[in-house]
Amino acid sequence: MPPSTPAQPDPPIVADSAALRAILRHQASTVTVVTAPGAPPVGFTATSFTSVSLEPPIVSFCLNLASSSWPTVSRSRHVAVHLLAHDQRELARRFATSGVDRFAGPTRWRPGPQGVPILDGVLAWLLCRVVDRVTVGDHAIVLAEPELLHADVGTPLLYHRGGYAGLDPVTGPEPPHGPGAAVVTAPARPAG
Repeated sequence: MPPSTPAQPDPPIVADSAALRAILRHQASTVTVVTAPGAPPVGFTATSFTSVSLEPPIVSFCLNLASSSWPTVSRSRHVAVHLLAHDQRELARRFATSGVDRFAGPTRWRPGPQGVPILDGVLAWLLCRVVDRVTVGDHAIVLAEPELLHADVGTPLLYHRGGYAGLDPVTGPEPPHGPGAAVVTAPARPAG
């Protein structure tokens, strides 16, 4: 038998928006809902939430400039980022749907600190003070400093390859904060 020749890899392709969108579908992301106060309040589903810095604590998320939520978020001093639990697919879909009152019907929420809507039953939420907005292409990157947070025990909802997925529950010792959670207050910073 003659030796086999190694398979040639596919040649690289141009990283246009369609190719980039296809490749980024392979990245699993935590599903969040960002809310901001307003009349009416706004909220949207985002998979772009990430930690930027721990000293000082800064997080970020991205929002399309054409989004119906952008005008309110562009003026908001505070927002809340909610990390959804594995069983909250319908909540994620509701806040990803255009043309509906996302805070009506089955959505359970209450006005929180600074008048920011806080969703009930989520895995965790962070009340954040917006410190900067950076426009890049057709999106804005919103940088925010967490001031309060609440976390529960559970597993997150993930977005992967165009759909929602959950993780198998982790077994092992409980986190140091114990079951349930308390509100943790970050040191106050003067409003800027």
